[in-house]
Amino acid sequence: MAPVVRFAPSPTGFLHIGGVHTALFNWLYARHEGGQFRLRIENTDTGREVAEATEQIQDSLRWLGLDWDGEVTFQLDRMEHCRVEAQRLVAEGKAYEDEGAIRMRMPDEGTTSWEDLIRGHIEYPNEKLEDVVILRADGRPTYNFASPIEDWLDGITHVLRAEEHIPNTPKQIQILQALGAPLPEYGHLNQILGEDGKKLSKRTSAVSVEDFRAQGYIPEALVNFLALLGWSYDDKTTVMSRGELVERFTLDRVGASPAVFDFQKLEWLNGVYLRELPPEEYADRLIAFLREQGYEWDEELVRRAGPLVQEKIATLGEFPEFAGFLFSDVEPDPALLDARVLEEAEGALADVEPFTTEAVEEALRGLAERLELKPREAFQPIRVAVTGSKISPGLFESIELLGRESTLERIRRAQAVAA
Repeated sequence: MAPVVRFAPSPTGFLHIGGVHTALFNWLYARHEGGQFRLRIENTDTGREVAEATEQIQDSLRWLGLDWDGEVTFQLDRMEHCRVEAQRLVAEGKAYEDEGAIRMRMPDEGTTSWEDLIRGHIEYPNEKLEDVVILRADGRPTYNFASPIEDWLDGITHVLRAEEHIPNTPKQIQILQALGAPLPEYGHLNQILGEDGKKLSKRTSAVSVEDFRAQGYIPEALVNFLALLGWSYDDKTTVMSRGELVERFTLDRVGASPAVFDFQKLEWLNGVYLRELPPEEYADRLIAFLREQGYEWDEELVRRAGPLVQEKIATLGEFPEFAGFLFSDVEPDPALLDARVLEEAEGALADVEPFTTEAVEEALRGLAERLELKPREAFQPIRVAVTGSKISPGLFESIELLGRESTLERIRRAQAVAA
């Protein structure tokens, strides 16, 4: 039978990258096995719900390309079913009322065990299981009651979730057994740590999908990177398309050891994906990103700048700093300018015709020879005057994009500062 899995986040804020990791492994397993991937919003704790979070979770999954099967379900919509089941357990003597709430009777002896899909055989001593509240005094079900009931109602066959849920699993197994419901298979994924060896934290780094999207990472790279946190195809393959990940993903290659979120590796991988994009698609992505971030820059100029930056930057978020000089005035550092070189450059560029990259390069290389300077020595003050930085896209290409008028105006202003 094809598996049915689910991702069940709480709508208490932006989608954390740890949650995305869980969603991805469920999605990959379902797609590899020809099964179903369901999305459920676990909103029993209404007091903590953030208004925009439910839609944001769905937007993040769509952006990542993690499509789900069927309609999104909400725990709150099934509260009445949970109340009926809780009362049934009371009537059968398997639960009891306690100060208005209902508690599940847990066994005191023996163990609750399961064959974890990732960690192997796990046993939990029943003496450590408290009589867990399944229905609060206000009639709302608790997570440990609503979640397994929904797994039952949705026909979930495999529950793949974070390591932190291991203590919940014996409680949920006992509840499902008391209800006479079939047990899903459970698997608990590895923990993701920051580079400091501690759990990823909002205080120390970007940890939501929104953060990575705003920094200019693209979904293909993020999905590829996250898939390698706890799973590997072999000991050498790193770059894999979405289709290759689906084709190759199996649970027997998922490990239990913590994985470190290596931001440098993600940046490198993102750069690999960006460089492989066709130029037209690269420009489309760049324009869409800039619009999302509030930049209303000339689209045609962005497209023309695309080829200059595609090989140079690892994230789309680097574009404004790297090529922003094309869209707004610059303030060069006077200490990096040379009035004599700039005066010669103004004269040389004023006569260039046509004003193309090749003609600009010829003129400036001739200038360096006349001044008996190494090209690098001659070009740096010109680059700083024109782009405002020692680091920029190709100088000659940048000057062509800026155009003669803007280039000469910047060189004149820089001469005044240098003098």
